Formats: sequence, structure tokens, C-alpha cells
Amino acid sequence: MSFLIKSLSSELNVESWQISNTIDLLESGATIPFIARYRKEKTGALTDEQIIEIDKKNTAHKNLVARKESILHSMRESNQLTPALEEAIQQASTLNILEDIYLPYKPKRQTRGVKAISKGLEPLARMIMSENVSEVEVAAQRFVNSKNEVFSAEEAISGARDIIAEWVSEKDWVRQNIRRTFEQEAILTSKVVAAKAAEDDKYQSWHDWQELAIKTPSHRALAMFRGEKEGFLKLKVVPDKQKVIEWLDSKLVKGQSEASRQKSLAIADSVGRLIFPSMENELRALIRQNADETAVKVFSANLKQLLLMPPLGQKNVLAIDPGFRTGCKLVCLDKNGNLVHNSTIYPHAPQNEKAMSIKKIKSLVSAYDIEAIAIGNGTAGRETAQLIEHIRFDQDIVALMVSENGASVYSASALAREEFGQYDVTVRGAVSIGRRLIDPLAELVKIDPKALGVGQYQHDVDQKLLKDTLTSTVELCVNQVGVELNTASKELLTYVSGLGPKLAAQIIEYRNQHGDFVHREALKKVPGLGPKAFQQAAGFLRIKNGDQILDSSAVHPENYGFVHHLSKQLKLPLPELVGNKKVLRSLVPESLVTEETGLFTVKDILSELEKPGRDPRGEIVPFSFDPNVKHISHLKVGMVLPGIVTNITAFGAFVDIGLHESALLHKSEMAPEFVKNPSDHVVLNQQLMVRVKEVDVEKKRISLSLLNI
Repeated sequence: MSFLIKSLSSELNVESWQISNTIDLLESGATIPFIARYRKEKTGALTDEQIIEIDKKNTAHKNLVARKESILHSMRESNQLTPALEEAIQQASTLNILEDIYLPYKPKRQTRGVKAISKGLEPLARMIMSENVSEVEVAAQRFVNSKNEVFSAEEAISGARDIIAEWVSEKDWVRQNIRRTFEQEAILTSKVVAAKAAEDDKYQSWHDWQELAIKTPSHRALAMFRGEKEGFLKLKVVPDKQKVIEWLDSKLVKGQSEASRQKSLAIADSVGRLIFPSMENELRALIRQNADETAVKVFSANLKQLLLMPPLGQKNVLAIDPGFRTGCKLVCLDKNGNLVHNSTIYPHAPQNEKAMSIKKIKSLVSAYDIEAIAIGNGTAGRETAQLIEHIRFDQDIVALMVSENGASVYSASALAREEFGQYDVTVRGAVSIGRRLIDPLAELVKIDPKALGVGQYQHDVDQKLLKDTLTSTVELCVNQVGVELNTASKELLTYVSGLGPKLAAQIIEYRNQHGDFVHREALKKVPGLGPKAFQQAAGFLRIKNGDQILDSSAVHPENYGFVHHLSKQLKLPLPELVGNKKVLRSLVPESLVTEETGLFTVKDILSELEKPGRDPRGEIVPFSFDPNVKHISHLKVGMVLPGIVTNITAFGAFVDIGLHESALLHKSEMAPEFVKNPSDHVVLNQQLMVRVKEVDVEKKRISLSLLNI
């Protein structure tokens, strides 16, 4: 554990006590959002990202410790364990090093070396290995024995070489040095499978490709691995084999005798047949793991930005799910997202009922006091937006395009059937579009993140890693924003720190039976919700207009006493203190620190009292595309257009410029300097002015630039 703490302290550039305290909190069952928000004194205000990294490394460390215990137990059982071996095992810092140490003692299958030993050839192998036999063939003749199925001196020598090859491959220093060579010098080579060359139109870039493996970008590695899986490409990941053989010869071969020659042959066999395949598998797994982690990290960053999009807030919304032949589905939602009306209009071809559609929209806006219009950005979305732009309403109406990604997934889900069983999927999809405008986070948590269109290679990466990371991302977002206890859905409550699906369902059931919660303390009456769950969840749950004014804020109930004491100290009733910027900003946080309430917590409390329950997501900024660009053929190189970022990858970002085709903003076109991480330069849903760099109408490809605008 001390090695882990020291390593993490150096890696994260934080103190050892911060790591140690964080691990203690995690081991006690505290959630990451709770630790990051309410235990800053314990952690030294580590961020949630730092705590996640500590959690990952601590889990890996526990797996390493468990594997060590398993190996030690096995070796004790087989009487192979010595004090020196036990110390080496205990000191192993990685699973690879640990497995290298254990390899010579590991129970073996029937390898060529094992079979040769069973034929009595180990003494001959030792003679050759030590190079102390002058005439190898003469010595080998003594091991010819039909009973052992050794029928010639050549067979005996061959068997001895098999034994030596395994000995060499099992030496931990050999494996560790060659592993380092693989990691630093291996070349990733991709060749097309000849029989598939003619039918491959996806992986042509890698039909004859090679690069230093360790430098391969994640998106390229994942693409090539997919090409290999689909049978189009054949990949190899190896360094110069002859160079490795010569290095190993220099370390193990002492002389130039016949025994030395046989030893060299065994070394070459060991490298080619045993070590290289093993190390190549290891390196491929490492490349794949790094590529997966990078892709998942990008996906997670995109998802976070999507979930934290600014909400419109509680407004009456008209949502439109556009379509041509099947018409545009209209739904009217009240301020809480409840469906109050639905109908269909046919403004586009083939019906072209434009006048009738405009009349219908205007009547709905008036009848339901509509304040905003949400338009799905899928098929006929641009055309529908143009229709809305030309309608003159009697009141101010904001009309916004909303991503439809995942709406069809939601509309066909069991949850949608439970909410709107009497309506068809088109109505459900339109409701989802409208609710995304009112509160993106509350609606998007109902949908599998993989269906939201903000990732890449999501079906190729490690699915457990993807699921765990995205679940963690959703949890962090939900708890960062906070959840209104009396209106939240079960799905939203599920992600609140300390709850989960079972307690979320219990809260909903209790709320249905007993009415709205009037204060946070009432949560303790929910069956199954014990003190630990209350501690973890309470600060992230909000109750507006309840009995306790602090329940609408992020101040944790454990700190209510501090706030009440402050109120008395200032001789201000609590309602007059909350939101009183002048008084709160005049206070010196350091002077308010107590034994129970540290400086970090004091600052957080004062900040929260100043703007209780504030939403960290900002406000919606209206956006519109260039009205003169309606088709890819309208684009000209050099044009400068408004666009909005829809997806970010490791190599760039995709930008919607109002066409059916997404345009690529490659990272090399984001800034004059080298761009390593596109997420450092653009964010999801960011509004940009972009320059058209290239247009290929036939292939429907558009390249954009942020340079020279």
C-alpha cells in the first residue's frame, strides 16, 4: 500500500496523506461525488477526476495483492516457495512482473519442453546450457532409448533444445528486457488479406501500412483492429527479431563450441516460437487497452458536455419531431414536461400543407401559452426550422434545434411505454425532444449513453470499461447539478450519490403514497434508506419551497448547525441571510473555521448561501444556420459559416453547418500550433464560425477550418 500511495502521490502531484485519506473514504463506502463535494478537508480538495484515478489504481493494487496471495498459496502447496522467491513476489510492482517470476513454477501443459523432460533429456539440456560438453553428438548418443521414444542422437539434441528454449523464455530478466524492446521499438504493420482486397472499401488506408506501435493513435489502432476482426487486414506488432536474438546470444552464449551453437539455435527458437508470440499478444493487448481508454475518455468528455448543456428551464414547450411523408409530430408540454396535447401536420412534400400547418402551430402556441419551440434535427429538421422562422407569433418565441440522437431508443423503451403507453412511438419521440430542451440532463439519463451519438468506436472498445466509465460520468453530472426530490424521475434519482435503482424506486413509491417531501429529514422514513445512504445522498437532493430553506441548497444537513450558528452570530434570520450577497461577501472565511467545519467547507457554504441551489449549467444561447446554404452543392471553398459542434473525436470534431452531411474539423485546422487533444480547443454544442476548406460533393465530405477566418 505504501508503494501505491507513493506512486500516486508522484503521478497526481499531491501529498501522500491526501491519497491515504481518499482510499480510506472509498473503502468505507463513500461515493466519489460525496467525497469530492463534502470531504474536501480530508482529501485536500482533490477533484472528482483525481479521486476516480485513485479509485482505479487502488482497485488494480487490490487485484495485484490478491494474485500474489494466490501464487504464494499455490507455491506453498507445491513446496516450491523459498524466502528469496517470496520476497521477489511481494516486491513485484505489476502483474506482468509477477507473472514473469511465477512462470517457471507455474503448472504446465504438455509443451515440447515438458515432453522432452519426460523422455529423460534434461541432463543433456543442462550440459548444452552450461556449454561444458565438448562433443554434443557423442553425449547425446547416451540418451538414445527406444523405451523413452528417443530414437537418435538428433532427436535427443532437438529435445534438449526444446527444454533450453523454455528455460530461456521463462527467465524473468529476459522477458522484462524483451518486453521493454517491444514497447519501445515494435512496428505495427498492417497488410490487406489478398482474398479480401477487391471487396474492401473501408480499410484501404491500411492495406500497406506501418508505424511505430507505441505512437499509433487510438482511433487508428481501433480502426485497424476492427479491420482485422472483419477479416480484411492482417496485423503484426513486433520489433526486429534478429536484433533481439543477437542481444540474447550476447548475454547467454559464452563460447564458440558445438554446444554453444546448439544453445544459439535453442535461443533463436525460444525467441521466435515462445517469447515473440507471447510478447506480441501482450503488446497488442496494451495497445488495445490504451486505445480503449482513450476512446472511452473522449466519449466520457463528450457525454459530460452533452449532459451539462444549459436547460431552458420550466417553460411551456411545443416540440416538433419533423418528417416529410409521415408529417411532423407536434406535442405541447407544460412547464414540468407533462404532455398536454399532440397532433400531426404535413407542411412538406408530398402533401405540402404549409398554410394549414402554420395555422395549426399558431393556434397551439396561443392555446397552450407556448414560450419555446424545440425542433428535432433529423430528417426534415432544417426545413421545419425554416418554416418556423417565417411564422409571425403574437408573443416572443424562442425556437431551437435539438439533437434527436437516442430519441427513437427512448420511444421504444419500457420506460417510454410506462410513461406514455397510450401513445405511439412518434409521440414519445417528440416528447423526448421537448423535454431535452426543458432539462437535457433529466431526459438524457433515461437513454443508453451509447445511443446519444457522441462517441466513436463504441462497439469496438471494452464494453465493461465503457459502461463503468459512462455510468460514472452520468453520476458525476447528476450530482454536480443536483436533483429536485419532488419532481425527479426514478431514472434521475438512480444516479444520485448513495441511492441506486432500488432506493430510487422506494423514494418514488413513498412520494406517491405520502405526497411531496417537505424536508430532507423525511427521507429517513423511506423504507431501506439508512443513515449511510442519507449521508451520501442528502446534499445532492433539493426541496424547493419546503419547511427548511437550506433544503433547496447544496449545503449538507450535517452543516445546518454551522449555518444556524452563523445566522445567530450575525443576528440575521436565516431567510435574510440566504441570498444576502453583501453580508456574505463581507465575511472572512478563515475566521469562521471550527473544529468540525474546515476552511474548504466554510467557503463552499458561503458560496452556496449566496446563490442557493444555483444551476451550474449556464443559459441557452439561440443559434441559427446560414439561410443561404441548404445543400452541399451550395458550399464553396473559403466560405465562412456558423456551425455547432456535434461530436468530438481523438482526431478532430464534427460540426453541423445546417446540412444533412456533418463536416469534419480536423485537429490540425483548430489552431496554428500543434493540437494534441481536440477537447482542449472545442466543446460539444459550441457555436463556431468555420471556414470551408474542402468540399467533395460526390463523396459527401466536407472539411472545415478555424484558421484564417
